[in-house]
Amino acid sequence: MNLKQLRYFCEVVSCGSATQAAKHLFIAPTAISMQISQLENHLGGELFDRSTRPMELTALGKYFYPRAKDLLAQMTKLDEETHDIATGKSGCLSIGVVRSTLFTIMPQAIRAFREAYPGVHLDLLEVLSEYQPDLLVDRRIHIGISRFIGEFSPPDNQTHTLIMEDPFVVAIPAHHPLAEKTSLVPRDIDKEPFIIYPKDPVTSYGKKILDALAKKGSKPEVSYEAIEIHTALSLVSAGLGVTLVAQSISKNHFKDVVFIPIEGLETSTSIVAVTNTREQNIHVDAFLSFLKT
Repeated sequence: MNLKQLRYFCEVVSCGSATQAAKHLFIAPTAISMQISQLENHLGGELFDRSTRPMELTALGKYFYPRAKDLLAQMTKLDEETHDIATGKSGCLSIGVVRSTLFTIMPQAIRAFREAYPGVHLDLLEVLSEYQPDLLVDRRIHIGISRFIGEFSPPDNQTHTLIMEDPFVVAIPAHHPLAEKTSLVPRDIDKEPFIIYPKDPVTSYGKKILDALAKKGSKPEVSYEAIEIHTALSLVSAGLGVTLVAQSISKNHFKDVVFIPIEGLETSTSIVAVTNTREQNIHVDAFLSFLKT
């Protein structure tokens, strides 16, 4: 039994005769008769009562027809869905992101991607940069949007694509005496209550911020350790201390927080897209192109 036999059989039932089915399919009536005969031989019984005009379905034919029709519909659907996935019209794209990018570069890229690929489901997972390589290996995400401080290199079999350099600025309470300044240097925040983030045993992000300041002779006192960046900024807003954040964050409105450029601090952050080196996914390439525009 094959799909051609099923298609010819269903077409005869739909059209009412082999002759009409042949006209509709643009083939010879003998080709249809031969395929149906082979199908009946395979099934071990007749599907049509050929003693009647027009032919009617036998009991076996009445059982077989709705199931054959349903199978053809499923095959058509499978063909269409597979073609859509192959051409990028549908599918799923899973992206691991650090929180700081959800309010900066990600919204524009998501809007552009959704407009270009409306049939593709986007699955966003908020996860620290340090966890993203393993998620890529396990195929739980297709892309990791990471943030690094200083030098970085991809793990084996993974590729880093630089999206943007994002220098540090000081996040300071709006009522703080330093808030009136147009720029600061690392020593300006020396001995200030300092808030580090994110609070997680696998990350050294907060330590690297402190190390960068220490190289410039600034040793702020760590007063709070926030779970993530927006918690840290909430603490700044409450007047509990200061912190360093990437400049792109400052474009968002945070109540009672002022963002001031910091001069003389060469260390900056980099936003990087991490992918599996052998990843072959039209959606990955498309999303990366939107991130870089």
